[in-house]
Amino acid sequence: MTAIVVPGRDGNGVNVCADAGGSAGKIIGRYANRIAGGSFVLDGTTYTLATNEGPNTLHGGPDGFSKRTWDIAEQSGATVTFVLHSPDGDQGFPGALECRVRYSWSDDNALRLDYTATTSKATVVNFTNHVYFNLSGDSSRAISAYRLQLAASAYTPVDDASIPTGEIVPVDATRDFRTERAVGTERYDYNFVVDGWDGSLRYAGMLSDPASGRTIVLETTQPGVQLFTGKPGAIALETQHFADAPNHPNFPSTTLHPGETFTSSTVYRFGVL
Repeated sequence: MTAIVVPGRDGNGVNVCADAGGSAGKIIGRYANRIAGGSFVLDGTTYTLATNEGPNTLHGGPDGFSKRTWDIAEQSGATVTFVLHSPDGDQGFPGALECRVRYSWSDDNALRLDYTATTSKATVVNFTNHVYFNLSGDSSRAISAYRLQLAASAYTPVDDASIPTGEIVPVDATRDFRTERAVGTERYDYNFVVDGWDGSLRYAGMLSDPASGRTIVLETTQPGVQLFTGKPGAIALETQHFADAPNHPNFPSTTLHPGETFTSSTVYRFGVL
């Protein structure tokens, strides 16, 4: 996603996608976020992955899905579906995987992403879109005054290498966005646990820019939202399963078996204060 043009309080449309480089606007897979030590055990077999962040695998490895050219499978009106085929052993992951992502616009200014995947062998999957937002349309403008509310009473703490400890703990004062407040200047890179997650599409949060009046309401079927503010003038709200879930049995499972279909959906509803 390179451009999403939406109006503000003044009626003028601007592109709210921030060009933050790297994986900005791209689909991340096979596994979004990190897998510790570049390995996991599935059904008694240890799989060793390609690593690209020290000993760890980040966003699917050095040749993850964000580096690939996807094919258009279907296109009509305000809808397009992309498809990618990933062979067995790709970046070390088991199973030949077919992944589809459907983008669709609705008449009420909502952008919906629907993901599906099937596999030939038991594997792990975790997809997201790494879109960054700047609601002013100008990435040179700070996001610190943006207001954020997240339907998240807990988060997954990480170590110094941004690997989850395996705990799921209540949000503390610096990570509590249950009541809307300013984003501020702190650097965030945390996975927040969506309250009441059960796999259905539910409200996960809202971001607003008091200056322009633009808002985004976030809905998802995913259990987590990764809040990332590590790049100037950009904020990411990445809906996904938890980092390193294959190595933490207490996290929601990311395992996909043959005969099953992975599905997830995320909706960005754009509006004005």
